[in-house]
Amino acid sequence: MTIQIYCIIITVLLLCNQSSTFAQFTNPLPIPDTLSGPVINLSLTSGQKAILPGNPTPTLSYNNFGYLGPTLILRKGWEVTVTIHNQIDDTTTLHWHGLHVSSHTDGGPHSPILPGGQWNPHFTCMDKAGTYWYHPHFHKKTAEQTLRGAAGLILVRDAEEANLNLPRTYGKDDFPIILQSLEFKTTNEILPKGQQDSIVLINGAISPYLAVPAQWTRFRLLNASNTRNFYVGFEDNRIFKMIGSDGGLLGRPISVNRIKIAPGERFEILVDFTGLESQILKLKSFGSEIPSGVQGGPTIFSPHGTPSMASPLNGVNYDLLDFRVKAALPNPITNVPDSLAVQKRLQESDAALNRFVVFSSAVPGSSHGPFLLNDSSFNMERIDFTIPVNQTEIWTIHNQTVVAHPFHIHGFQFYILDRYGSPVGPEEMGRKDMVMVGVNESLRIITKFSDFADSIMPYMFHCHILTHEDEGMMGQFVVAPLTSSLIQKGTDSFKVWPNPLRDVLNISGSTHNTEIFNFLGKKIGELKIGVNSIETSHWPQGLYRIKSGHQMITLLKW
Repeated sequence: MTIQIYCIIITVLLLCNQSSTFAQFTNPLPIPDTLSGPVINLSLTSGQKAILPGNPTPTLSYNNFGYLGPTLILRKGWEVTVTIHNQIDDTTTLHWHGLHVSSHTDGGPHSPILPGGQWNPHFTCMDKAGTYWYHPHFHKKTAEQTLRGAAGLILVRDAEEANLNLPRTYGKDDFPIILQSLEFKTTNEILPKGQQDSIVLINGAISPYLAVPAQWTRFRLLNASNTRNFYVGFEDNRIFKMIGSDGGLLGRPISVNRIKIAPGERFEILVDFTGLESQILKLKSFGSEIPSGVQGGPTIFSPHGTPSMASPLNGVNYDLLDFRVKAALPNPITNVPDSLAVQKRLQESDAALNRFVVFSSAVPGSSHGPFLLNDSSFNMERIDFTIPVNQTEIWTIHNQTVVAHPFHIHGFQFYILDRYGSPVGPEEMGRKDMVMVGVNESLRIITKFSDFADSIMPYMFHCHILTHEDEGMMGQFVVAPLTSSLIQKGTDSFKVWPNPLRDVLNISGSTHNTEIFNFLGKKIGELKIGVNSIETSHWPQGLYRIKSGHQMITLLKW
């Protein structure tokens, strides 16, 4: 009881301080600039930003934004080439969250970019029009780097969306809303593992306002927080339209007055400001309506009375953003389409296999973790699932812990089949790469692991509470060729080792000259018959193909 009273007192004091200092909503909402085109250059840099009164906050950003990065605008079908320069003094990666790309361009922990180095992935943009995002994914550094500002949105456009009468002029009637809840030290440094996340940033600003036109306006919501869930709606409980989720547009607009947004999730909404010129509407998070066990609801207490995430924002309602309504734009959007994107949901009968993923805690009953997947902590050298290419699977996910966890699969969008055996609501019927799994909840998802077969480089699946992921609540899978041997053609006579590769590549049994290709398919070397080793410490980390005659072997360089 003493701990609970103490937390209540701290909550009141911090909320009063935040209200008196930051709740004037006089800061204009920053709108990130855009980068568009099939050639993208990004540089991760360190810097400082004045976020709170006093000392500037050490931050990370892409392309010297100060905080966050540019919004990337891609089109379905583009052949995209990216160069990422790492200009910070730490190793990083860059993950394309939600995009359907190969495992070696996905940017997981096996694709490190060393300080001063660069990474050059290229991929075909295969995704439907929607809102995706990018952020680092280096193991044990994801929370630190992402929460310091290394993140940005990706907007994909396609012909289906272009034919709809929707707002799509970026920064005019189509706005990004990146939500982050953070704790700061007294020196104004960000604490990635902080338990008192009392400050909410939107696009990097505290208590901002946004001038919006008096017409239907589109907002792309991303929760880029560590743990906090937001329950977003308007102060006057007005109805708005949900039109998209993680993997793109829904089949039809859905009328709602609240949206629950878990860490990593995205939603697209339309709000009608028609006739409201000169008025101010407040966007809020209704934390008092978030259930216990979900971060953002009431503070969770472990059996020994220790609070988890004892933030003053837990279980209370608070303002996020002021919308100041101005005159409508020329040729405004005045109505919403009745139907949106064609949905081709997978059916349970399509599945060839049912897998199980169980969430548990290393300390039973603890709300602090560390948390486990199938009783295991992440191991870079262990492949948890090997999935034949083009196989459709149902994953049953069961949460045995006392806290809810947002679950993410890399590379492949899925559909939610049911929760506790009951069909999901229309807001969860679209393509997803994130799903919140409640306390003691079981749910099922279905996806097809189409294309990108590679028996070496894995994809990740994990909790998207960033500190849980960094502490080991993550697994990995490979999408294997139908013949999953590393030797894809020929016989077993041709061998290379070790795999993964480090300093020396050894070769035996080759009766042809041996050619070496990087992951872009560029030939980088050749060994004559009889030469059986080569020094490789200078090779960049990544995937390589070793070819001898008609035989091809894939290996990974650490």
